[in-house]
This record gives sequence, C-alpha cells and structure tokens, in this order.
Amino acid sequence: MNNWFNNILYKYTSGNAVEKIIYINVILFLLTYLFNTLSFLMGNESNFIINWFALSPHFDELLFKPWSIISYGFLHDGFFHILFNLIFLFYIGNIFLDYFNKKQFLLYFILGILSGGLVFLLSYNYLPALKTHETYLVGASAGVTAILVGITSYIPNYAIKLRFIGSIKLWHIAIVLIVIDIIQIPNGNAGGHLAHLGGALLGFLLTTQFNQGKNLILLLGGLFQKKSEKPLKTVYKGKKNTKHKAKNPESRQKKIDAILDKISKSGYETLTKEEKDFLFKIGKE
Repeated sequence: MNNWFNNILYKYTSGNAVEKIIYINVILFLLTYLFNTLSFLMGNESNFIINWFALSPHFDELLFKPWSIISYGFLHDGFFHILFNLIFLFYIGNIFLDYFNKKQFLLYFILGILSGGLVFLLSYNYLPALKTHETYLVGASAGVTAILVGITSYIPNYAIKLRFIGSIKLWHIAIVLIVIDIIQIPNGNAGGHLAHLGGALLGFLLTTQFNQGKNLILLLGGLFQKKSEKPLKTVYKGKKNTKHKAKNPESRQKKIDAILDKISKSGYETLTKEEKDFLFKIGKE
C-alpha cells in the first residue's frame, strides 16, 4: 500500500503542469463519488463537495463561497464528462507547453475557468430564458477550451494526425467545437456551453495580447514574454551553452521563427529530428 502511494506521489511530482492538473481532477472526482456514497448511506441526498465547491448561479451564494468561481473547474459529474475533458487536456495541453511555459499554461487554464464561471453567472441572472433555471456548474471544460483557443490563435495551422481521419488543423478543431457549443445551447446544459464560450474568448484575448507583446494583467508582468526573449535569465549547468546563448540571441531567434513558420505552413510532423530536439530544449527553459 505504501509503495503504491509512493509510486503515485512520484508520478505526480515528476509530471509536467498538464499531468498535475489531470491528477488533481481525478483525485477530486474519486472523492466526489466517495462522498456521494457516504451521503446515500447516511440518508442524505446532498453531496458535501458539490454543495461547497460547485458554482451556483446565485450571486449571494458566490459571496458566501467565493472560491467556487474557481473550484468548480476541478469537479465533474460523470465518468465520460471527466474522461473526455482530461483526454483533450492531455493532448492539447502538451502541444501548448511546446510553445508556452508552465506559468502561462496555468494562467490560461485558471483564467479560462474564471471567465467561464463569470459568463455562467451573468447568463443565469440576466438572460430571460435562463433566469428561472436552477442548476450548478462543474467541469474543467472552460479552462480546456481556453488552452485550445489560446494555442490555436498562436499556431492555427498546426496539424494533428488522427487515425481514420488524417491530418486536421487546430483551427478546424476549435471552430467545430465552438459551433457545437453555440448550437447546443437551447438543447440542454446551456450553462456549460456558455462557460465554454467564455473560456474560448479568454484564450483568444490572452494570445492576442501575447502576440502583441503586451501584458493583459499588469500584476502578472513577465508571464507574456516569449521564452526566447529571456536568454540571460536562464541558468545552465555548462558554461559553453551560456556563452553561446548570450552571444548569439539574434541567430537563435531566427532559428525559432523559421521552425515556427515551418510548423504553421506544413505541420509539426514535417520537422526534422534536430528541429524537434531544438524546440524541446527551448520548451524546458
């Protein structure tokens, strides 16, 4: 039992930002169903975790439980709900980390959840068709959508190979999912679909600011700097690499731009092994 726990702990601590978010979601999902079982056995229909951490559409409840505007994004109400969210997060999130750093990933994800929650609250309080509905919001979809639209806005022509389908570009995936969310609003789970759109808008705005070299939130200064713009702040174990990086920042930047241009035109799979290794090293800085 102890070895099993240590193995899970090791995988969590050694994982990247995407994997850690996935582990947290899975643990909270299991806890939710554990409390659900305990509530049933105690003759209580309510679930402690849902009651305290899901997002209610009522502003007075938000004032009483302000953390729920973020915590709802780490809860799920069914196996397939969490399965599809986390599979999508794993693939899109790791593509995101090829071009952005860990802090930027967490920024997109958390602010995507926050944006989705705000859209949910405003919709259920000010849209006539939703005012009379009693519901709550759970799920990481708004954060995942922010990651998807964010990376799509940066490299829209990046192609993913899918079995039985072939290569499909990121912007095709993003457009299809956004259209599905829009047309599904009247057919149930309106709050969830609206939250997705809130996350999508946030992801687009953040990448727009990133591309312009601006900080959307001044208190988070530095999070929108491209990795290649911080060469002298990186610490290397070998002195040789540090000198090379300090003396040739322009040639290094040109190489990065050339590789990104190649990806946007032909897709990631067209890169040579040397180019992929170079991007991997950049991504770890």
